[in-house]
Amino acid sequence: MSDTTDTGYVHGTAPDEQARLTRMNAMLNARSLDALALKGGEQVLEVGAGLAHMARGMARRGAARVVGIERSPRQREEAERQARGEGDQPLFDSGRVELRDGDAMDLPLRDDEWGTFDVAHARFLLEHVVDPLAVVRQMVRAARPGGRVVLADDDHDTLHLWPEPPGFDTLWRGLVRSYDRLGCDPYVGRRLVALLHEAGARPRKNALLWFGACAGEPEDGFETLAVNIAVILKQAGPAIRKAGGLDAPTFDAGICALEEWSRRPDAAIWYAMNWAEGEA
Repeated sequence: MSDTTDTGYVHGTAPDEQARLTRMNAMLNARSLDALALKGGEQVLEVGAGLAHMARGMARRGAARVVGIERSPRQREEAERQARGEGDQPLFDSGRVELRDGDAMDLPLRDDEWGTFDVAHARFLLEHVVDPLAVVRQMVRAARPGGRVVLADDDHDTLHLWPEPPGFDTLWRGLVRSYDRLGCDPYVGRRLVALLHEAGARPRKNALLWFGACAGEPEDGFETLAVNIAVILKQAGPAIRKAGGLDAPTFDAGICALEEWSRRPDAAIWYAMNWAEGEA
């Protein structure tokens, strides 16, 4: 996810946000990479590379080269630090993963790179840009004829908690309104196929990647999702309060109820990520 002047990334790039993204990537990436189903040897463009977890994962799954576009210097710096710590520095040194400073609305590609990528991929980016169609058009232009354009993003209606904590709906609606205030679309996930079509690609796939969980599961999926929701709401607290017209006690009470809910033995989360693929 990119910190650009043309994006409305409400979460920032502070260390706690980078830690949240790292936890979520650890949970989401294996399934995302399975869905991407690289065959090996692909030239890949990753738009909004963030901390480059997916870019590194693509290289490890056989991509010959991954060019990741990320404008935030904080994200690129942390991406390289994590790669060194996890033994992936050779991917950067060899050029199999390259991070470039650039804007999703104006991709920093050389003239000879346009129309050459086997895969152009963006995840959790379009919900943060004011003109997602312009981004997808750039991705279609970057892909080779017959290449794949893969979009994965949120529809903020797909998240459900049960039993729903008191006040949670009010906080979540405030988060959705904060996207609207920035001119972004919190429901862009349901538009992915239409965006591919409007950008000139031929839609080939529409799917959901499921990441639900419940308390007591042996894996840490529930805890990761629960912590992720709480951190998102806390980080976006000022924007949520402003957009939802909430006072501090109401907001704090909703967060406390969410944290109490996360300790319930019968708590459950339903979450799915929208996934669409088109052919350039």
